[in-house]
Amino acid sequence: MLSRIAEVRVTPILISDPPLLNLQGVHQPYTPRTILEVITESGAVGLGETYGDTDYLNLAEAVAPQLVGRPLVVNNLYATVVQRLDDVGAERVDNTVQAEGLRGSRTLSKIASSVASAFEVAVYDALGHELDVPVHALLGGKVRDEVEYSAYLFYRWAEHPEPDEPKDTWGAALDPEGVVAQAKRMADDYGFSSFKLKGGVFEPAQEVAAVRALAEAFPGQPLRLDPNGAWSVSTSLEVAAALEGVAEYLEDPTTGTANMAEVARKTSLPLATNMCVTAFDEVPEAFSTNAVQVVLSDHHYWGGLRATQDLAAVCRTFGVDLSMHSNTHLGISLAAMTQVAATIPGLRYACDTHRPWQTEDVITEPHTFAGGKLAVPDAPGLGVELDRESLEKLHKRWQDNDVRRRDDAAAMRRVHPDWAAPTFPRW
Repeated sequence: MLSRIAEVRVTPILISDPPLLNLQGVHQPYTPRTILEVITESGAVGLGETYGDTDYLNLAEAVAPQLVGRPLVVNNLYATVVQRLDDVGAERVDNTVQAEGLRGSRTLSKIASSVASAFEVAVYDALGHELDVPVHALLGGKVRDEVEYSAYLFYRWAEHPEPDEPKDTWGAALDPEGVVAQAKRMADDYGFSSFKLKGGVFEPAQEVAAVRALAEAFPGQPLRLDPNGAWSVSTSLEVAAALEGVAEYLEDPTTGTANMAEVARKTSLPLATNMCVTAFDEVPEAFSTNAVQVVLSDHHYWGGLRATQDLAAVCRTFGVDLSMHSNTHLGISLAAMTQVAATIPGLRYACDTHRPWQTEDVITEPHTFAGGKLAVPDAPGLGVELDRESLEKLHKRWQDNDVRRRDDAAAMRRVHPDWAAPTFPRW
């Protein structure tokens, strides 16, 4: 008989983040995350991680007590979360493109999916410890022993504007030379051989020049450019023409399924997305119009690990490739990404990860990349253990700081007071 849940802990934290630039602005010095612990009657602990913005945190805190006394079952988690949606406040949620990770429109159902996903991962982790099996075994078994990740390159400032804010040793990257230097360090330190540049920051021609400089520095290695929908259809086609034979795909060059479909009809360069296909109800239009050739899944907002597997099956049915999206995260999220990626057949593209940009973690043994890949562990659950001292330190930072949501535009205004998040298209 399955053990029951005895306790659920929800801990908000703030993690340091470097000044990475994107379409909306720049990353703040600190980003909120939420860490979940599901503790069973027998003492097994399952871990989950998700966004830490107030709406997500409030909903997670409302759901947590509802799970106490239940068995380790994932099937009813989403329904339980939906029942607590009133605790979020629907009037604060609209269907516009948001700054928090630039992952398409923000809706109540996506907030619910993001919270349910974190609880699902924690339940799977606890169940894995109870049964002494890895999460990938609970998902049907792994089809690979390693998962490949790509270097996630950013235009960035050398440091945040205030002297007491987090610092790192990466330096500025504001031109093609800076991007290539960043890529070389990523390759040297982590072994990455696939490179993605976050665009939408400078004029398209400058970003094309950066990708071409990467192609010269890393001949034959996969390259991607992601401007987060910053370009018009005509600009997207100009960039696609300039990068055919150079990039393996363009990610969200323009905003909206109709615009993506128009670009796709006029270029042979594959288009990827984590903005116009971010929920199952967005799949039919995108696939029927051939708007995207690669979907970047993300278990956080798709609703969990099994939902990611479901998405993979849908993509296979329609001949659409699948890879993985990432934004700022810690080791629990990376462990979950690796577990589910190990179970998905035909994963042809390296998965995204922000992990090299984070200098902190809440697990006792942070992941080590070898050749740009992570080994898929066979240890019970996710294969990671909570570092409680680190968790308490990052929670105290949350208590002592007033950052409660990600806001890249507000962070940019600290340096450029007149900055406003651009309208679409920017170019």
